[in-house]
Amino acid sequence: MHKSRLGNIVIDCPGGDLWSAARFWSSALGYPLPAATDATGRFIQLVTPPGDVQVIIQQVDHAARAHLDIETDAIAPEVERLEALGATIVSRQATWVVMQAPSGQRFCVGSPYRDGFDRHANVWT
Repeated sequence: MHKSRLGNIVIDCPGGDLWSAARFWSSALGYPLPAATDATGRFIQLVTPPGDVQVIIQQVDHAARAHLDIETDAIAPEVERLEALGATIVSRQATWVVMQAPSGQRFCVGSPYRDGFDRHANVWT
């Protein structure tokens, strides 16, 4: 038995002006920019209400797209469950796995990152 749920919506932005992209998405979605962040970092997490899905603006070296992050308390069983549904593994990273849905969208599977996981995650057997 393990648990999983939607954790993040990640907006992948090519190019060098991550703050400009973050300002746009902050205004478009109504989520404030963080008070402080690493100016040299590759992502900016907007301020969402506690327990809500997180929205992350990420600087990337590929085409612009958005992807979902699924958070789980057991990465290997969740990857196996998703493979049984038709997803494929694209790459394995140190702390997450990049997968692709049968319909072509990429998404990541990683450990829980936000509050309320145990109360709100789906339970899989």
